[in-house]
Amino acid sequence: MNEEYDVIVLGTGLTECILSGIMSVKGKKVLHMDRNSYYGGESASITPLEDLYKRFNLPGSPPESMGRGRDWNVDLIPKFLMANGQLVKMLLYTEVTRYLDFKVVEGSYVYRKSKIYKVPSCEREALSSKLLNFTEKSRFRKFLQRVFIYDENDPTTWDGIDPKKSTMKNVYDKFSLGKDVIDFTGHALALYRTDDYIDQPCLETLNRIKLYSESLARYGKSPYLYPLYGLGELPQGFARLSAIYGGTYMLNKPIEEIIVENGKVVGVQSEGEIARCKQLICDPSYVPERVKKSGQVIRVICIMSHPIKTIADINSCQIIIPQTQVNRKSDIYICMISCAHNVAAQGKYIAIISTTVETSDPESEIKPALELLEPVEQKFVCISDMYVPTDVGTESQIFISRTYDATTHFETTCDDIKDIYRRMMGVEFDFEEMKRKQNDIFGEDEQH
Repeated sequence: MNEEYDVIVLGTGLTECILSGIMSVKGKKVLHMDRNSYYGGESASITPLEDLYKRFNLPGSPPESMGRGRDWNVDLIPKFLMANGQLVKMLLYTEVTRYLDFKVVEGSYVYRKSKIYKVPSCEREALSSKLLNFTEKSRFRKFLQRVFIYDENDPTTWDGIDPKKSTMKNVYDKFSLGKDVIDFTGHALALYRTDDYIDQPCLETLNRIKLYSESLARYGKSPYLYPLYGLGELPQGFARLSAIYGGTYMLNKPIEEIIVENGKVVGVQSEGEIARCKQLICDPSYVPERVKKSGQVIRVICIMSHPIKTIADINSCQIIIPQTQVNRKSDIYICMISCAHNVAAQGKYIAIISTTVETSDPESEIKPALELLEPVEQKFVCISDMYVPTDVGTESQIFISRTYDATTHFETTCDDIKDIYRRMMGVEFDFEEMKRKQNDIFGEDEQH
């Protein structure tokens, strides 16, 4: 291990594995280490089920009714992939898709007045949705028509809406959209966690709604994808990518010291040996002195023998409970998957609730979501601190990822990856460059 590397990566969370893969593709000499014996870090999928019981300190073993333990792959962090989103582009352009299989999530729903409704995301659904009354349907349809043709680079499509000056409130007012319509538009289509966006320039929100619609258009049932065998397959896929390009992986390696000289990282010590490096990427747990707590997330993993009863008989879905519906400041999310995704025993379902903690009694905050799932055979409750780096890394060359938030998609994770890349490399991340490099290696004819 007494070698010099361009980049050392600590931790095998998805963020770290993607950056490891990207740096390897760019020709960097990469050493990737993790104190754990498995891939995924905090975003791992736990198998067998017995290990999940141990992780949450539950007494005894899973009951026989849970089936074989090895049939389970339970995600610790619930997330779906937007079908036209940034992570899917990274997977496609880096050819990591060759290691993975996906299924389309079967439905996207929103909670309103204690009931669950399908999210209307196109004109046809808007006209038939029970979520909207007759007047709302007409106004929302016109709003969607305008959003779909909106192009920030073509002023002829703006219709008086300046993308950098008009706020989203101005847009909603222009189409006379009511509070309930604004609720599901901002939270179930644009996927905001709070209402802070309403008073900000509208460009990002319009782009988010277009992303939702474009993702939905790819497969029809919902805008979300989920990998067979769990999210733990994602970091492993990018680890394979890094290895193809010469990256070195070492699991089960205790990290004794990150060595800094004159304010700049020069290496990492493990088991008495030192690996030298020019740059370091790591998750917050490796550098507690360089991060600060930004809040908490509660996640509750629920094992059930039935799908969510208020929805049609489907194997997977997302439900968003907008904060205003339950007198909160942030949304509550539910992801449901099942044996159809090779993550649970036959006839079993996994639903994971997540939200940002707002009180001293986090479990009471997720009661509205838990009520939708009952009866629950077994639940696993985790309350995690969220951290953000206090060191941007330009001086120390230590680049620290952010803790996974409560959202059920990977867009914020991808934003973090692109931000770290920009600080490391001094240029913006270029999806097309990744695609060109793959063409150089594998040839145009082999691209999927």
